[in-house]
Amino acid sequence: MKQELIIFPVIALAALTFGVGIWLGILRFRTVKSGDVKPSYYKLNRGAKIPEYLLKVNNNYNNLLEIPVLFYIVSLLIYVTNNTDWLFLLLSWLFVVTRYIHSYIHTTYNNVIHRKNIFLLGVAILIFEWISLAFELI
Repeated sequence: MKQELIIFPVIALAALTFGVGIWLGILRFRTVKSGDVKPSYYKLNRGAKIPEYLLKVNNNYNNLLEIPVLFYIVSLLIYVTNNTDWLFLLLSWLFVVTRYIHSYIHTTYNNVIHRKNIFLLGVAILIFEWISLAFELI
């Protein structure tokens, strides 16, 4: 199997992160323009009640910079150790799909149970990917 295939799920997750980050930036400008938040709030991100629509996207962006770090690392390790195979490719794409679904839920209707379930599924997939890599390397 071609080693470089493991990079495509990484690109897809990076695209989601950049997309949510750009969306967050646009929303921040809109909150100031609309008067929902004063520009001074953004000095320390304190001192104002943040509108829910902004808070949901902000929290989702933060989530995309947390657990996915472990995904980026395992993907890099799979690549540099020449272990790309159908299992790792499938697990990687499944993890990315769970992050897209999680982002959708988080930034739209934000049902905590739905969000938790898809988050935990993604974490389980990622743990399995790490364990599988460990066994490959042993």
